[in-house]
Amino acid sequence: MDVSKFSLAGKVALVTGGSRGIGRAIALTFAGAGADIVVSARKLPDLEEVAKEIKAKGRKALAVASHVAKPEDSKSLIEKVKSEFGRIDILVNNAGTNPYAGPLIDAEEWAWDVTMNVNLKGPFLLGQMAARMMREQGGGNIINMSSSAGLRASNLNIYSITKAGLIMLTQVMAREWGQYKIRVNAIAPGVIETRLSEMLWKGPAGEAVARGTPAGRLGVPDDVAGLALFLASDASSYITGEVILVDGGSHVG
Repeated sequence: MDVSKFSLAGKVALVTGGSRGIGRAIALTFAGAGADIVVSARKLPDLEEVAKEIKAKGRKALAVASHVAKPEDSKSLIEKVKSEFGRIDILVNNAGTNPYAGPLIDAEEWAWDVTMNVNLKGPFLLGQMAARMMREQGGGNIINMSSSAGLRASNLNIYSITKAGLIMLTQVMAREWGQYKIRVNAIAPGVIETRLSEMLWKGPAGEAVARGTPAGRLGVPDDVAGLALFLASDASSYITGEVILVDGGSHVG
C-alpha cells in the first residue's frame, strides 16, 4: 500500500471542540499530516494556543469562537472557513457536552435540550452546512464523534441517547451524501482521559475501568486521533457509514 494515502497535504479541516482533549489531539495530528486547520470552541484563548501549536508545525491555522448549539454561530463559522480557505475538505464534529449524569427519571427538560442541542442538533446543522460546500467542490469527509455509550445503555442516560442518535445521523448522511462523494463515519471512544469524562476515570473508578479493559489501560486522546487520521485520509476511501469503537477492547469484556 502507498503510505502517502495517509497524507492530508492540501486539505482544509475544521475541528469543533478543538481547544482540548480529543479535538486538540485530532487538530494537531491532522496538521502533522499536512492539513491546514480551523479549530472552534466556545472560548477563544484556549483555541489560540492550539492554533499556535498548529502553526509551529508549519501549517495555517484559524481559531474561531463558536457555539455548536447556536445555528447562527455555525453559519458564521462556515462563512469564515470559506473566506479564509475557500473550501472545507474535512469536518470533525467533536464538540460535546454532558451537563447531567443523574437518573433519567429525575432529568429535567433543560438537561435534555442542552445535551440534544450540542451533541446531535449541532452536528446535524454544521454537517449540513459543510456538506453543501463539499458538494460544490466535488466531495469531502465528515467524522462524527459518537461514544461507546451510544452503542449500549449506560448510566450516562441522556448523553447515551444523543450519541446513539449521532450514529444514525452518520449512517443517514453517508447513505444520502455518498452521491456527492462525501464520506461520513463515526468514532465511538470508550473511556478516554479528557476533562469531559473525568467522572469516569479519575481515582478508583479509572483504576477499575483499566483493570477491566483487555488493553490494560485507559485511553488517551492520541488513541482517537490516529483513527481520525485514517478516516480523514484516502487510506479509508472505501469506508463510509461506519462506527468504529476505540475502547481498548472493553466491549468484549
